[in-house]
Amino acid sequence: MRFSIIIIAALLPFAFSKATYNKWKGYSIDASDLSQDDVTKLLSGIHHIPLGEHRDTIEVAVHPTSVHNFEGLALKSTLFIEDMAEEFAKEGNFEDLTAARTHDRVKLAQPDKSYFKSYHSFEQHTQFLKDLQSSFSKNSEVFSTGKSVEGRDVQGIHLWGKSGKGKKPAIIWHGNVHAREWISSMTVEYLAWKLVQGYHDKNKLSLSIIDTHDFYILPIVNPDGFVYTTKSDRLWRKNRQSTPYKKCVGTDMNRNWPYKWDIPGGSSTDPCEETYRGVKPGDTPEIKALTNHTMAISQKTGISSYIDWHSYSQLILLPYGYTCDQNATNIDYQMELAGEVASAIEDYEGTYFDYGPTCQTIYQTSGGSSDWVYDVAEAELAWGIELRPARLRGDGFVLPPKNIIASGEEIWAGMQVLFKNLVEKDK
Repeated sequence: MRFSIIIIAALLPFAFSKATYNKWKGYSIDASDLSQDDVTKLLSGIHHIPLGEHRDTIEVAVHPTSVHNFEGLALKSTLFIEDMAEEFAKEGNFEDLTAARTHDRVKLAQPDKSYFKSYHSFEQHTQFLKDLQSSFSKNSEVFSTGKSVEGRDVQGIHLWGKSGKGKKPAIIWHGNVHAREWISSMTVEYLAWKLVQGYHDKNKLSLSIIDTHDFYILPIVNPDGFVYTTKSDRLWRKNRQSTPYKKCVGTDMNRNWPYKWDIPGGSSTDPCEETYRGVKPGDTPEIKALTNHTMAISQKTGISSYIDWHSYSQLILLPYGYTCDQNATNIDYQMELAGEVASAIEDYEGTYFDYGPTCQTIYQTSGGSSDWVYDVAEAELAWGIELRPARLRGDGFVLPPKNIIASGEEIWAGMQVLFKNLVEKDK
């Protein structure tokens, strides 16, 4: 089943919502015996916010005035957050998104680990790519795939090895397709930083993976939505495109890829919904830019691995999302490799990642990136990875900055397994 997913922001120094969420409670609902219509009807009179979804379980936050009525419903529910505000207070404060100081320019020209101690503005993310490129100038370039609705570059960094630019099978990473998922762009940048640092340090695996592959790393593919989360609404998900219903803005870019776009049950036709798919397939400028860029790479060198980075739930999701009745032709290989990656992540510090085909593991999604990249661009691997935290948590999309390096390191452990496999296969 498919439900809208919204989560509550922590009370941060730069938060834009004035809601305190004092005494709001978090519940996990066993929806295995319920349809989407059943859940919608049961919750229609309850003041609540959906928090998340995984298989047959949904999580909701309930307003204190509706707690009594909610607990009286014929639902199998478990209380997992006693007071949302208290949970947020435990997370501590995020640092302000201040601009880089001029006397830091020398340091920023060669990014170091201190960048990952806080979250950053869009301008700082842009500067990070420039600085990373400067530190790897002979083997990289910053590129733009095109413009967003509001005219921002959908940009990334291209890394290559000793064979030269654009000569090897591609590894493509997209981050922050959903605007509020800040941990995704920070984790993608951390991985890019680790790759470049490893190459400089002559790390054997970093050398071999970059020398045998071209990396196209795009930390923020939804720039307008991301900027909106930093200035207006921390929990904004979609892009900022106008819709037929003027009061509702934005398309879910991960329901807008031009493949299996209109499969019933995998997206919404309502412009006010979080999973609104757009007027027609691929009608967002960001997705047009990304499909053109990805297809050009596919036709030139082929794509060994594609990962669309998201949060949250700790999942490695494989094709397909649009159907639960069909698997990728190489599903056995993908499942085995995903299992090895998940095991490596868990071995690092105990963080468990589930894995499997998207539709079978969480829910049906149509017009998704991984299905398009796998079937249309013919990538050998096309995954969506949902980063920390796990479910049944009060933080969700809003994580203390101490999680940035922790997320980066545990995912780096998993990526090393992936890289070793790709080096062996593509050498």
